[in-house]
Amino acid sequence: MDTPEGLAQFTRGPRTVEEGEIAVTRRTIHLCGQDIDKPGHICAFFSSREQEYETLVPYFREGVDADEHILMVLDAHRLDDHRSRLQRAGIGAYAHLATASSEETYLAEGRFDIEKMAGFVEDTLRAAQAEGRRVRTAGWMDWLHRDAPGTDRVMEYEARMNTLVPNFDCTFMCVYDIANLTGAMVVDIMATHPYVVLNRNVRQNPFYVPPDVYLKQRIARSEASESTTS
Repeated sequence: MDTPEGLAQFTRGPRTVEEGEIAVTRRTIHLCGQDIDKPGHICAFFSSREQEYETLVPYFREGVDADEHILMVLDAHRLDDHRSRLQRAGIGAYAHLATASSEETYLAEGRFDIEKMAGFVEDTLRAAQAEGRRVRTAGWMDWLHRDAPGTDRVMEYEARMNTLVPNFDCTFMCVYDIANLTGAMVVDIMATHPYVVLNRNVRQNPFYVPPDVYLKQRIARSEASESTTS
């Protein structure tokens, strides 16, 4: 499958993140055959389910081996297949492996409520922190394409996740089906994730924008749009 315009650059080497650009306390993780120092928040682009699990199963297994809390969120119709894949990988019985549906989290009550979802994530982080556990997550973003009320704020939510990283020992991974993304969506996804997985490689993201800057940009963009339509 062709790589969307703007992502082809990730066959190049990573850039160096400047001091102060993102401050994380997370330890190194092993991903796509590389040791990644303090990744924090990762967007992962895949073109098939098989490609997804080639990357995700080792990611989950490392968390199991480290006795972390692992949270996975995906659409309800995929849960049985997902659990079967984890069972075949030998990690499905791990006690701190939590699976939830998009419908009961991202789309609770039929809409995306940014405050409730951000609160759910923070509560999960605090509970794990109280137990002395690190957290790693995987959230499949297929639900975006349902255009549920509130979905227009999802990239604001993605930016806000970066504000949690300095305060908690965590790694977030957002999983995207590359075939279902528009160019505009890719731009915002890239702006809100400091690391990118593409074509079984992980790279630091030169298009990442710190959350305070990104959120100001979104406000300015919204105000400009409102002024042109009024």
